[in-house]
Amino acid sequence: MAESLEEDYTYSGDDDDDDDDADPNDYYGDECMEEDQEPVDEREPDPEYFEYKCLTVSEAKTFLQRQVEELCSKLKVDKRSALVLLMSHGWLIAELENRTEQDISNLLIEKGVLARHVPQAKRSVCGTSCSVCLQRKPRDEMKALLCSHFFCKDCWCKQFEVLINNGIASDLQCMAIDCHIGAPEEFVLSFLHVETIRKKYDKFIFRDYIKSHYNLRFCPGTDCTMVAQADKPQSKRVDCSKCKTSFCFNCCGAYHAPTDCETVKKWLMKCADDSETANYISANTKDCPKCHACIEKNGGCNHMQCSRCKHDFCWVCMGDWKFHGTEYYECSRYKEKPDIVNECAQVKAREALKKYLFYHGRWENHARSLELEAVTLGNINKRIQEKVMKNEGTWIDWQYLLDAAALLAKCRYSLQYTYPYAYYLESGPRKKLFEYQQAQLEAEIENLSWKIERAEKYQRGDLQNQMNVAEKRRQTLFKDFFPT
Repeated sequence: MAESLEEDYTYSGDDDDDDDDADPNDYYGDECMEEDQEPVDEREPDPEYFEYKCLTVSEAKTFLQRQVEELCSKLKVDKRSALVLLMSHGWLIAELENRTEQDISNLLIEKGVLARHVPQAKRSVCGTSCSVCLQRKPRDEMKALLCSHFFCKDCWCKQFEVLINNGIASDLQCMAIDCHIGAPEEFVLSFLHVETIRKKYDKFIFRDYIKSHYNLRFCPGTDCTMVAQADKPQSKRVDCSKCKTSFCFNCCGAYHAPTDCETVKKWLMKCADDSETANYISANTKDCPKCHACIEKNGGCNHMQCSRCKHDFCWVCMGDWKFHGTEYYECSRYKEKPDIVNECAQVKAREALKKYLFYHGRWENHARSLELEAVTLGNINKRIQEKVMKNEGTWIDWQYLLDAAALLAKCRYSLQYTYPYAYYLESGPRKKLFEYQQAQLEAEIENLSWKIERAEKYQRGDLQNQMNVAEKRRQTLFKDFFPT
């Protein structure tokens, strides 16, 4: 296969005599364009393209600080007020600018930044009793917020420590019953003398700021502190620059295109509720439809070949593979009963379960295929290493196999998330179009998987051509059905 690289660089063209009449731009393309001509933006046709930045904690804090200072300057309010106003409006400064001064004052009172009226503090000259611990304390040991509800330092400290350990930071308030005056950061920090508690408070208050921000998202990767920033929240893919976790910017869950966030949430909840039923009906092995030999699926490809009778069939629908034409891949389409609306409730419930198991089975099957194809990738790496050690080409010569395996995982992952979309999509012309494109994608993915698992039997050009076809099918489906 390494020798086939030479074919990629073979040049075929006209005689040199024709070069004098040729347009130089035909040879050099964009390099000979006029300077004032704008280059074509190749990113626009890609429905998955998404501009974002990955920020460290310090960069995110700097970004937030600039927004606080901007609002302080525009509304002439203090930092504490600016923070509360921004958090209550998703950090959308434009919305706050449109509010009147009275609206701002009412909002600050509602959020516990300002008090409606400040009661007179009733304390003796020598001291007073704390209404929480009922201990008489010296005057300098009693502290209060704007509401003038005084409590001793020890009680404030215990209150804050307990709440912070429970994950509460930005919602810390006065301890008095029916008082909702919030505790500013400076006030809280003055009572936190344990370093671990101070770090927790800083972590949780920062978390609250990010979660309230309309265009900032925490990376959901394990122990990752990176923050993704985008101009507009969309259900697009984000790849963390630190831990390499991929997630949906809008919901911070696993990337799920072409299914939208609400639909995939409903689907995952349904899978969790009905998982036992699905597990009971599903099986890990199946019998060959021709010779009935027991077969265990140990690869990601759904094009199966019985080791005993050599019969080729589809693992999903158990149909003869030769009838899975390239024009339409029937086993990916659920056939609903047209007269189900006239059936009794029991029949409807049975049909609903049947429909769910149809889509869930294919959802699980592609998830399993992804796991098995990850094993295949490991085997490909081993084979490449063996060939390199035997001087049968270099790593660069065999890189196309790794590229093919990566593209297969990308396409199959997208295909897996087409099934929740199809499950909730109402019947009609749009669903027929979706199922057709889904079927085309599935057929090309299975062809690619088959060729990767048997890469020794296929030329490099065949594999690369199959990669292009599979990715084109995926892009075509996304352009028509990508969530907006």
